[in-house]
Amino acid sequence: MIRFESLQKVWPDGTRAISDVSLDIPRGQFCVILGPSGAGKSTLLRAVNGLMQPTAGRVLIDGTEFNTSTQKQLRQRVAMIHQHFNLTNRMSVASNVLAGLLPAVSTVRALSGWFKPAHRQKACQLLDRVGLSPAHLRRRAGDLSGGQQQRVGIARAFMLDPEVVLADEPVASLDPKISRDILTLIRDAARERNATVLCSLHQIDLAREFGDRIVGMRDGSVVFDGTPAEFTDERVHALYRGAHWEDTPAGEEAEALVHEPQWVAA
Repeated sequence: MIRFESLQKVWPDGTRAISDVSLDIPRGQFCVILGPSGAGKSTLLRAVNGLMQPTAGRVLIDGTEFNTSTQKQLRQRVAMIHQHFNLTNRMSVASNVLAGLLPAVSTVRALSGWFKPAHRQKACQLLDRVGLSPAHLRRRAGDLSGGQQQRVGIARAFMLDPEVVLADEPVASLDPKISRDILTLIRDAARERNATVLCSLHQIDLAREFGDRIVGMRDGSVVFDGTPAEFTDERVHALYRGAHWEDTPAGEEAEALVHEPQWVAA
């Protein structure tokens, strides 16, 4: 479904964000990208919808390369859920969800607020699906809690029934219970559509719980690729300390990464 072929990204200052990454992610898989800050997780995700232009290599979706001639078509098949929700706070919840149609609806129609009744009905259905009542439709997005805002973001992401869902640290600012609720919503909505999910996380416990596959990145390179069962504590230590897991002792620093509470209060 998603193929990265020898992908590289070097920023103008010479920083290498991605180094020769090649991956195949099949349709319907929930793939979690883990790694320390600056590992290249977000950069990799943004290559899939064209928000990052690679220095070398290419990204393909169902065999179609993402480039200037195909980006309009492919962006309708790819949705993104953001770490900081990326909602327009002064707009209503309904308007924010309907904004998920922007890749397929003209700017004039969107700005005028003209959407088909079927579009509005679908927005209501999706909001109900993520646990928000009709009473939320007219509320300003900025007046909602963090967990509620991310639910709006999920509803928006599924307005076009995407084949690929990119989730960039979607629960970074949420508490543990809400984090699990949000990831469950993403996973279940994706499964209903057989959509592929590429999700970057920092929380190791959530990666093991929700991922069908874990890809570990460090310094722009893939250093682990396997199942949650294969992602042992020793391999966690290696990923976050930069050593080969066969040679890595279970030090206090790595132990903290495995067992510390992985959340920030909402």
